[in-house]
Amino acid sequence: MTTTRGIVQIHSAPSALRPHVEWAVGGALGAPVELQWDAQPVEPGSYRCEYAWTGPAGSAARITSAMMRWARLRFEVTEDASAAAEACRYSYTPNLGVFHAATSPSGDIVVDENRLRAALLNPDGPQLRTSLEALLGSAWDAELEPFRLAGDGAPVRWLHRVG
Repeated sequence: MTTTRGIVQIHSAPSALRPHVEWAVGGALGAPVELQWDAQPVEPGSYRCEYAWTGPAGSAARITSAMMRWARLRFEVTEDASAAAEACRYSYTPNLGVFHAATSPSGDIVVDENRLRAALLNPDGPQLRTSLEALLGSAWDAELEPFRLAGDGAPVRWLHRVG
């Protein structure tokens, strides 16, 4: 079994869902977790947290699948590359659903050749831009950014490795 690590960032969760989120993350990782929640000022009555996890390759997908059943959550899950899988990021919002992308060691989205070729099939300016924005998950970034910025006063999390 290949082990890797990653980060779960819950950007907003209603108070009533907090124990369910902990149960879902723990269930996906195979061990109970206790998350440290802070108020989310962008959405009064909701909470945010960040959790560094270690587990089998593919855990980010399992965590995402377990949490996306609750439509009022906003979250992101990252997974470092391992011998078994590429690094990746999952983003979820109630309005947009889930977005998944492979990522580079520095966290940049990596778009494979076939997806770029498909976007180029329709080279009309506005449509090409729309296709590229979709490949990059721009709509998810736009919706999540205010929730990300609300954590500017949160403790600093150091990256596991870069480069």
